[in-house]
Amino acid sequence: DDDLSVHRVPDEEKTPFVILLGYLGAGKTTLVNYILKEQKDKRICVIENEFGAVSIDDHLVSENVKEKEDILTMENGCVCCTVRGDLVNTLLGFADDRKVFDFILLETTGLADPSPIVSTFNQNPEIDEMYRIDSVVCVVDAKHIERQLSRKIEENGSGKVNEAAQQIAFADRILLNKTDLVNEKELKSVKEQISSINMFAEIILTEKSRAPLDKLIGLASFNIQRTLELLENEIEEERMKIENIKSDDSRLLCHDENCKGDHEHSH
Repeated sequence: DDDLSVHRVPDEEKTPFVILLGYLGAGKTTLVNYILKEQKDKRICVIENEFGAVSIDDHLVSENVKEKEDILTMENGCVCCTVRGDLVNTLLGFADDRKVFDFILLETTGLADPSPIVSTFNQNPEIDEMYRIDSVVCVVDAKHIERQLSRKIEENGSGKVNEAAQQIAFADRILLNKTDLVNEKELKSVKEQISSINMFAEIILTEKSRAPLDKLIGLASFNIQRTLELLENEIEEERMKIENIKSDDSRLLCHDENCKGDHEHSH
């Protein structure tokens, strides 16, 4: 144990990592474009990770990173990289260059919550030595979020989920965007609704995704304990749903002693 504590890398030496969530049309891409092209204060590496896409061979991903394919360097020193495979290999590929960046931002696609990424950091010692999750930022559309939150929940691989609500729940920073498109009463209602889902996240008001970056990064606002509790609650909810389905199925069973199981008889 003593040896482990001696070699443990302090958080301040790790590269901050920001996970960017946001419902379609909220202004996530506008924020990324602002970071890459307009702001001059920070040098940032943006990784666009297409979760849900077909994963390609790990070695190919590693070679692509080494050869700097699919990597764009912007005039302000920021970098944009598209990844369609394994996030671990991509981050390891940036190992030598990571300290030139103020932080690395991961723009997620097809991802309702950051749990797969959190797991990547928790379960990979090499990643944990070089990077730390600094914050989970969710971009929210002030004009349309109430409609998105009231939308009928859809089936996905892990059950029924309202993606907009789930993203808000997992964030520790809410970028409430397009505030110029709502009046004061509407804005108050939206803020109350967001706080009812997540009372811990700071809400930052923006127009056209122009966010002061010092309010989004470098604050070490990510709380691993709260994220784990959210995941445990989700697992428990899924377990209860399965139990309820089993219970419903058992009530539907025919109790006619003459029934042979084909259910074509009449009662």
